[in-house]
Amino acid sequence: MSYAYYQLANGRVACVDDGCNFPPLTAALQDPNGLIAIGGDLTVPRLLAAYQHGIFPWFSDGEPIMWWSPDPRMVLYPAELKIARSLAKTLKNGRFEVRFNTDFRAVISACSNTQRADQPGTWITASIIDAYCALHAAGYALSAETWLDGELVGGCYGVKIGQMFYGESMFHTVSDASKVAFVSLVQKLAVSGVGMIDCQMKTNHLASLGAKEISRDDFIRQLSVLIKLPG
Repeated sequence: MSYAYYQLANGRVACVDDGCNFPPLTAALQDPNGLIAIGGDLTVPRLLAAYQHGIFPWFSDGEPIMWWSPDPRMVLYPAELKIARSLAKTLKNGRFEVRFNTDFRAVISACSNTQRADQPGTWITASIIDAYCALHAAGYALSAETWLDGELVGGCYGVKIGQMFYGESMFHTVSDASKVAFVSLVQKLAVSGVGMIDCQMKTNHLASLGAKEISRDDFIRQLSVLIKLPG
């Protein structure tokens, strides 16, 4: 397929406006973040096509939609989940009530409002919130939520296709609330047969929970099998 291209300081990336398909992953910029395309839209079919090819959107207000496929890729295999002793006690004492998919919009909205030390703003824009709420309505985006005294105090969300799960973001307003949501979600996904959880980029927090880096080629090989399994 012939693409129009954006010329950037460190190379060029394909424009996927006007319904163009994503280029092959070999076209991604040769840096760890792996920018592969700019443009397009955030419709459910476009997002599903992206995730099925190991690509996800990440951009800020005022920027065009940018699509990424990092190399290496941070992943968590559910069987390798690590639960610290202190967190295990929190899970056992039942302080938090854990729910799934009862207020997806509230979870993603709270994630968008979370201040992060390494990010001056948020990539979870109003358009991203609406797009992922549409994915949720279509049955692909899921949320895990921690509640305390009837108040939402933590949660996480992501996208599930077949037996592949793509983690997106988490938040907490009470200590350990996001960890409880995440661990509960991983355990639930494991029971349902999910084989791999995409964590996108490496963080010390995810590594402490058992996530590790694999090559993009290895990630795509596993993903291509998992997305075809019945979910």
